Amino acid sequence: MLSKSLVYSALVSLAAARVQYLGVGIAGGDFGCQIDGSCPTGSTQLPLSSLGGGDGEGQMKHFVQDNQMNMFRLPISWQFLVNNKLGATLDSTNLAKYDKLVQACLATGAHCMVEIHNFARWNKVVIGQGDGSVTDDHFVSLWAQLATKYAAADRVVFELMNEPHDLDVTIWAATCGKAIAAIRNAGATTHTILLPGTNFNSAAKLVSSGSADALAALTNPDGTADGLLLDVHKYLDTDNSGTHAECVTNNTDAFAEVAAFLRRTGRKAIVSETGAAPGDAACLAMFCEQNAFINANADVFVGLVTWGAGSFSPSYLLSATPSRQGGKYVDNDLMAQCVVRTWREASDVAAAPPSSNSNGSVVLSATNSGDTVAAPTAPAAGTGTWATAITAASAALAGAASPTTLILAQPAGASGLGVPTGGDAPHVSATSAPVAPDTGVFPTASATENGTGFVTGSGPASPSTFVKVSWAVRVQMAPNGLLLLVMGLVAAALV
Repeated sequence: MLSKSLVYSALVSLAAARVQYLGVGIAGGDFGCQIDGSCPTGSTQLPLSSLGGGDGEGQMKHFVQDNQMNMFRLPISWQFLVNNKLGATLDSTNLAKYDKLVQACLATGAHCMVEIHNFARWNKVVIGQGDGSVTDDHFVSLWAQLATKYAAADRVVFELMNEPHDLDVTIWAATCGKAIAAIRNAGATTHTILLPGTNFNSAAKLVSSGSADALAALTNPDGTADGLLLDVHKYLDTDNSGTHAECVTNNTDAFAEVAAFLRRTGRKAIVSETGAAPGDAACLAMFCEQNAFINANADVFVGLVTWGAGSFSPSYLLSATPSRQGGKYVDNDLMAQCVVRTWREASDVAAAPPSSNSNGSVVLSATNSGDTVAAPTAPAAGTGTWATAITAASAALAGAASPTTLILAQPAGASGLGVPTGGDAPHVSATSAPVAPDTGVFPTASATENGTGFVTGSGPASPSTFVKVSWAVRVQMAPNGLLLLVMGLVAAALV
């Protein structure tokens, strides 16, 4: 459950309440890799048709042109890059093959994540923590060479390692710090670097494991944290492995905990791997809820990358690979609804607020049972300022998907907000729909639509006054009590 109330301002401008980067993992370079860090190079299937893999190039073009995605994750094994020679220079033949994929990604205009898929290991030995055969120097050498290779490509993102696990996170963080220094000293001074924690990067364990604190303490050689993002993963199945078709959680509690940590420490993160089984109704609902939550917290989550496409078949359990139909690529329902649609719709949600609404802003206050809502500073009733704020907000909303809706609320205990009543209630000119206010109890666990767009339901004893300003609203309550305000039609049922 969220510990603080969420307040959204819908005054004159609508800021984009969605992640900056949206994308997909273009898999194949990781094929054969096991969680013990063994990655047989004979299993590598780089996702390029010219190399015998999937059509990663065509898929990336589709994702950019049809879905406006702007980030792709390009996993590769450490063994492949050095041709199974630990500590060696990058193998020129294998690097050229991988670079062909990176260049295909860069050609789309997207950001491209170079990602080592070894689980913080080389052939069963943890980097810097095992029997001494795999050292920090080996790891630093790898990243120094990759940074030198891509120092001039500012849209390349360096993901230090896929899903470390079962290690001492304090020692691991120090290893990551050495890699950061190597990358910056190689000339990649502004490239984004993703910092992975233990427990397979799990959002549910990032804070409790100590990973978040250890990684947030890392800096660049100049002492800044510029370009350093915490790397977060989370699946929806019972053991967070992404190997089961059944989804059991929408992960909003886990991501809420991470978001709270990020705000408290002033850091940011990217969700670089998540996924669910397409074709399952429960997974569809939960995955959409998760991704809507991540987009709603875009002040701390800068990107969302789902898994996976590339050399995966469309029949793969967690496939995000589009199918070829009528000469073009078509996304499955999970991708279309839960990745692309939640992102596009989130762009029409009013973004996070200033600290007060003393300028007459229109405020939506969403709370959980037991939360405290401070009464906003607002103009007195009858001054006309409320109507002025409505007009300004309506003008801002006119550019959003039409028809749109603005919900206004006066928290219980607040006074002087001047909410109009009866037939004098304002309306949004974009829909020209005269409306009247409705009073209900803010729902925390259940909600139903009363037929006119209002939401009522059981919840805390303290009511809020809701005023409907146009017709097309759907307000969805996620299971953790977060209110999602979406402009336009939301297909998901109220829960």
